[in-house]
Amino acid sequence: MSRIVANSLLLLAGAIWGMGFIAQSSAMDAVGPWTYTAVRFALASLSVLPFAVREARRAPQPLSRRDWHGFLVVGAMMFLGSIIQQVGIAFTSVTNAGFLTGLYVVITPLLAMVLLRHRAHWVVWPSAAAAFVGIVLIGGGKLAALGRGDALMVLCAVFWALQILSVGFFAGRGSRPLALSCAQFAITSVLSFVGMAVLEPFSLNAILSAWPEIVYGGVFSCGFAFTLQIIGQRYTTAPQAAIFLSSESLFAALFGAIVLGERIAAIGLFGCALIFAAMLAVELVPLLAGGRRAQASAN
Repeated sequence: MSRIVANSLLLLAGAIWGMGFIAQSSAMDAVGPWTYTAVRFALASLSVLPFAVREARRAPQPLSRRDWHGFLVVGAMMFLGSIIQQVGIAFTSVTNAGFLTGLYVVITPLLAMVLLRHRAHWVVWPSAAAAFVGIVLIGGGKLAALGRGDALMVLCAVFWALQILSVGFFAGRGSRPLALSCAQFAITSVLSFVGMAVLEPFSLNAILSAWPEIVYGGVFSCGFAFTLQIIGQRYTTAPQAAIFLSSESLFAALFGAIVLGERIAAIGLFGCALIFAAMLAVELVPLLAGGRRAQASAN
């Protein structure tokens, strides 16, 4: 596969994820956040299950207790990130949701430094400052102007960062990535079904009326797009992959304007641009610096 084709697959994955914010927002017209999350991730788990079963048949050894503990932790973090995001998207715009969720790119290295004692690259600090300014500008220049939906999006970004750290901590050489993926989807679905049973009335008609958004979110946004990411990243460079996958936020804003007619003030657009620049800087500067050091050592 050529690099152009691989990068095109990654761009398509970013577009699918960006459109996923539209599906999440539109689904709230028919079902509650707990119902949507429960059914969506049930479909996501089922879409990955055949591949996880094939992976298990080829595995040299069964899953260990540590693997199962890791599945539970990762699944819990995915559940918290997903349900907070789904609740929050009902109270904010798709554009804000896309960019504020993307803050996990900046938050992840900060939490790694605090929780795992990993040394943060210097670019994290100016990027965090730029992201904070971007959040303020999205609120019109005042933190008090940010709605509860925006605050929930920032909180969900924290849990997405914890999910990423959990995957990195528990995924050793002997782990099974497809089993982990299937398990985290299943755990998110089960916990959401519990919340749905307690907090929302069950309505099969409501679920059927939102089936396009549910299928898109479960099968395409989760199962298909993550598969595209895995395939595409095998044939391109990490910096290029980061750029194309980060387009998720831009596509969320684009589709929000086209499909939902959302508009954002100029100061808010500048805030989105700052957050996107911070995301790219955290991803790309360490990779590019490492590449230059490796080239200098070779010479």
